[in-house]
Amino acid sequence: MKISFLLHNAYGIGGTITTTFNLAQALAERHEVEIVSVLRHREHPNFTLDPRVSLRPLVDLRHEKEHPLHLRPARVFPVAEYRYQQYSELTDQRIGECLAATDADVVIGTRPGLNVHLALQAPERVVRVGQEHLTLDNHPPGLRTALRRAYRRLDVLTTVTEADAAAYRRKMRLPGVRVAALPNSVPDPVLPAADGTAKVVVAAGRLVPVKRYDLLIEAFALVAAEHPDWQLRIYGKGEEHARLRQLVHGLGLSENVFLMGAAAPMEAEWVKGSIGAAASNFEPFGMTIVEAMRCGLPVVSTDCPYGPGEIIDDGADGRLVPVGDRDALGAALLDLVRDDERRRLMGRTAMENARRFAPAPVVEQAERLIDEAISARTAGKPAAPQHGRIHRALVSQGFAARDAAYAVASGALRTVRKGRR
Repeated sequence: MKISFLLHNAYGIGGTITTTFNLAQALAERHEVEIVSVLRHREHPNFTLDPRVSLRPLVDLRHEKEHPLHLRPARVFPVAEYRYQQYSELTDQRIGECLAATDADVVIGTRPGLNVHLALQAPERVVRVGQEHLTLDNHPPGLRTALRRAYRRLDVLTTVTEADAAAYRRKMRLPGVRVAALPNSVPDPVLPAADGTAKVVVAAGRLVPVKRYDLLIEAFALVAAEHPDWQLRIYGKGEEHARLRQLVHGLGLSENVFLMGAAAPMEAEWVKGSIGAAASNFEPFGMTIVEAMRCGLPVVSTDCPYGPGEIIDDGADGRLVPVGDRDALGAALLDLVRDDERRRLMGRTAMENARRFAPAPVVEQAERLIDEAISARTAGKPAAPQHGRIHRALVSQGFAARDAAYAVASGALRTVRKGRR
């Protein structure tokens, strides 16, 4: 079987890129796999790609940034999608040509806008799998309205958590589309696991407001006050770097908290720590949480929607604390800092429990979804059962009407604001 992934930019850094590379590499054990990167801005990807997986870009921004068609707005890629400004008539054209000419049996889209392209432009013979790496509730109403129209032409829609899959089933009417949770996978570690003796807390991810590294730093101040020999190392880059650096200095934590910059892969850095930490207000999955656990670290995280609560078994392999609660986050960290034996036991449990996110079980689940979709397509049947469709239709219509009203109101507000300029 040939499987093709449609990815925004394989040459950047981010969780969707990481998990796509991981899944593609695992599928390449038994299938022909390619990654189609809509955009390219550098010679080589930041992450190492398995040589068995082919990679081809559609638009090379190093040479085509000023292409006449790239200066015109996209028509297929939805306007309400977060990445809309990076798409154009040129990307519309290249993606459409790529899908029309594909020889893949299955094409997997990896973000809402690309799933729309896939749903509208892929040939009927191709099994269409849309992946959602964010959450339905996090999408703006205008985007949800666009997705309702397009997603019903998919065969399968996957989310990274059960909670988000349930939201799609409840709030969208997608007759015949199989909606299933497919978690992200993390490769098997190659380094010895952390032993819990290092006096280091590790966090990683983009330095953006939603990740709340400011809250984590403030919470760690409680740890440093009692245990000044402990460190917090934060890996990543982003718009919050300068503000976080000022916060560190302002709290007098320059000898305890370090902004380490980006690191890829992160495994070598996780194993240098004893506790993982995440303070997000919102986390569709929690890739770094799984990475830390697979390296033997218990993780202290906010119990934000949706991922952490489906990954961490509170009290067994990590701790979950209320979102935005600095004191609770600091107290949970202190509990593990103070108790060496408990920290090590939870680290071992974390490593064991996180095996469910290893490539093998995730790939088995992905292959099962694909095989069932192919069988349904061959038999001329919908990929999902139609039980209770009348009730679901009525419920979803209510959400659809509300989103449409919000989208219209937002558009009217934008028009008024433009008129005042």
